Amino acid sequence: MPVNNTTLHRPRLLPRRTLLRQSAAGVGILGLRALMAAESAPANLLAPKAPHFAPKAKRIIFLLMGGGPSSIDTFDPKPRLERDNGKPVPFRRGLTFGETSVGGLMKPLWPYKRYGRSGLPVSDLFPSVGSCADDLCVIRSMVGDGVDHGAAMLQLHTGVFQFKRPSMGSWTLYGLGSENQDLPGFITIKPSGHGGQNKWSSSFLPGDYQGTPIGNGNMKVEEIEKEPMPYLISKGLVSEPQRYELDMLQKMNRRNAELNNHDPELEARINAFELAFRMQIKAPAAFEVEKESNETKKLYGLDNEVTRDFGWQCLLARRLSERGVRFVQCSHSYWDQHSQIAKIHPELALQVDKPIAGLLKDLKARGLFEDTLVIWTGEFGRTPWAQNSDGRDHNPYGYTMWMAGAGVKPGFVYGATDEFGYHAVENRMHIHDMHATVLHLMGLDHEKLTYRYAGRDFRLTDVAGTVATGIIA
Repeated sequence: MPVNNTTLHRPRLLPRRTLLRQSAAGVGILGLRALMAAESAPANLLAPKAPHFAPKAKRIIFLLMGGGPSSIDTFDPKPRLERDNGKPVPFRRGLTFGETSVGGLMKPLWPYKRYGRSGLPVSDLFPSVGSCADDLCVIRSMVGDGVDHGAAMLQLHTGVFQFKRPSMGSWTLYGLGSENQDLPGFITIKPSGHGGQNKWSSSFLPGDYQGTPIGNGNMKVEEIEKEPMPYLISKGLVSEPQRYELDMLQKMNRRNAELNNHDPELEARINAFELAFRMQIKAPAAFEVEKESNETKKLYGLDNEVTRDFGWQCLLARRLSERGVRFVQCSHSYWDQHSQIAKIHPELALQVDKPIAGLLKDLKARGLFEDTLVIWTGEFGRTPWAQNSDGRDHNPYGYTMWMAGAGVKPGFVYGATDEFGYHAVENRMHIHDMHATVLHLMGLDHEKLTYRYAGRDFRLTDVAGTVATGIIA
């Protein structure tokens, strides 16, 4: 697999006069296309690549709950908080934003039930997800370094919170390529919240590994359905003349690339033109969610205005994943309840609970669950004390995420926070460790997945990261 720059061997360019003479002799559009195809072309960086070792998963669906859902109120019950509700916080070490925002301890606001054979506890915020408890690997010991949304979101996606670095999706695509050459290998649906484009940026990796956004968080599904990507539906030439026009353009681009020592950004643009042409022919079918059966739409909650938005994202994620898209991200906001958590958390949970369960059940029914890794997380959790009397502050020191599907132990709890739900104290999993583990499940050694830039070898986990073998089935 490539780890640095790839040497491209390019045949000699045909002189323009030769092309014109051959075309005038009756070569025609098809013949001219063949001549141009024989010219030098950039390497296909999205071609499938062999993993370092046999993978557990082939693809990832990443469910991002932007803003930070409360672990204490969802997947990490705390009897101590039930007992000491309202009492002063008995510690002052490492408080998120200082003592002025710290109220009394606040118990979980929703009761927990145990689900399935595993007896995994899930709060009443997520009854539908609870019905899938025997498929979940709940990690209660996540740790990050960023206390504000921007830094935490950046670290969740790129491993660092100070600089612009390639995202996890880009690293995955760089390591494995794409199984479908007619669709982007990394797609983010309705991206929103802090971090902006950095959440799907390829940074110093070649631009071919950049994520492709579908709409944005402010758009309604109906708007996106008309045209998920700009110009996905050709409004100009039909395919044959359009192919001829693109061949002429690419010929000029490739000559320009020769003159500019095959600048990576130009190479990426050349490849993007080719991908865009193929997408106009093949990709529209992937976005035809309306052609799913009524039963499937109902499974994801598309028959209800409350669940329709995120249900559409999850169903589209399944359609893209089954067509070979390597990394798909769905986004939901905004779980940042510094006040009114008892009112707003249930509203947000209602929007995503049924769609998430529908996704897990649909993947299983279609035989995709065994090699698809589903990840659910926010950028951090929330504090065990009250803020503004009816909210919770940010907490990156011990929070919950879960994984399901390929390679992880089902119906399993890994790690633990202290009795207050504030600090991870057992099987602590830093974001670097999570990244190392996810890459491992995809068949990639995080220490070997490197890229040479600015005089050093970079990797997603930088100089840290340990694979959490305890969650691997």
